[in-house]
Amino acid sequence: MGRLTTHILDTAHGGPAANVTIRLFRVHDEGRELLTERLSNADGRCDTPLLEGAALIPGTYELEFAIGDYFAEKGVVVPEPRFLDRVPIRFGIADPGQHYHVPLLASPFAFSTYRGS
Repeated sequence: MGRLTTHILDTAHGGPAANVTIRLFRVHDEGRELLTERLSNADGRCDTPLLEGAALIPGTYELEFAIGDYFAEKGVVVPEPRFLDRVPIRFGIADPGQHYHVPLLASPFAFSTYRGS
């Protein structure tokens, strides 16, 4: 059974990023459709997959991470407007039978991602 998961790592502090708002959208020609909104747990993950089973269909998706709010809550002072505020990652799902893991590694001034396992 396929599923979509994520994990957020705070590379500025060297650990998982807890209490980050994560929004998942399905992207259509008409725009974005919000599918779910979650908060990351103490391990920087969601307690359950963002999508799984029949809800995971081929298409284009976008994860949006409220990383600017997270660093502000941690007391990190950055100039306004923030260099990174909401980090979007747009990706495709071709085979809904697979596990798609889309992690975010972030600091107040940089981020990266990859297809994990």
